[in-house]
Amino acid sequence: MVLPAVVSLDDNPSPLVAAKLPKPAAASGEILVRVSVCGVCHTELDEIEGRTPPARLPVVPGHEIVGEVAEIGDGCTRFSLGERVGIGWIYSSSGDDDENLSSEFRATGRDANGGYAEFVVVPEDYAYAIPDVFSDAEAAPLLCAGGVGYRSLRLAGITDGQVLGLTGFGGSGHLVLQLARHLYPRTRIFVFARSAEERAFALELGADWAGDTTEAPPEAPHAIIDTTPAWKPVLAALECLRPGGRLVINAIRKEAGDRDLMATIRYEDHLWMEKELKTVANVTRRDLEEFLPIAAEIPLQVEVEIYSLKDANRALAALRAGHVRGAKVLKISARD
Repeated sequence: MVLPAVVSLDDNPSPLVAAKLPKPAAASGEILVRVSVCGVCHTELDEIEGRTPPARLPVVPGHEIVGEVAEIGDGCTRFSLGERVGIGWIYSSSGDDDENLSSEFRATGRDANGGYAEFVVVPEDYAYAIPDVFSDAEAAPLLCAGGVGYRSLRLAGITDGQVLGLTGFGGSGHLVLQLARHLYPRTRIFVFARSAEERAFALELGADWAGDTTEAPPEAPHAIIDTTPAWKPVLAALECLRPGGRLVINAIRKEAGDRDLMATIRYEDHLWMEKELKTVANVTRRDLEEFLPIAAEIPLQVEVEIYSLKDANRALAALRAGHVRGAKVLKISARD
């Protein structure tokens, strides 16, 4: 499935088109992966509508990829033919500790063809072994929603016993809750979500409290992680943080729909008392290499809804409408 042009989803609700492309070949330092499944991420909506536009068009989206190694390029030694691997948002970069911030950063499915396809090539350094405990479909959301959620939790800087808030409860939030519960067992976790279904799901997974986006929690959080595409939750989170608290925004871009709300920000209510705001920019190889073994150790309960590749537009529309319980995954081949 190919994105031929940046469009408004209001004008074109089916922006991806089926296409027959040449099978890619692994160059030196690359592996060719036969794709089994590919997760559907909100960042695809940002690519389609031009908030984080592809470097070139047409492009194959998709960056939560699980498949098997089908071809090995010269100089590659990390994987064997047939081995199961995953590919995330980071397609390649500088290799430095801050490679997520580097001008060399290239994103899978945006700057290079991604996983809404039968085959994809990737530098072998940016492919990852998948723990056996996860099926292909369960593993797919771990490659972005899980990995960037892990980075968000690190950036939140909480210690065990402090209060953590999660705003939005989709593909990333339901994984971060379980991760936080494992890493910080004495921490109380409060979930803010606009739908009753999302709030019920959060309580099922062990949230200590769940309320509407603007509802006051039982206790002011030390940190809040925002995974929504909107601005309203930013204001609400800043207002309910305790003094010295930190808001971590886990989003590549925010949509413009309610941006005017930011004009109502009040310094004394939203920013004073040494409150902090930090954004998550992409993900690094280190994040995924550290996170996947932890996810297997827990093991994370990954909730997925399966779509066929030809139904990618339908999956994206459901994601945009907020019909989310866990993560949406496209089934590409018959492996899983």
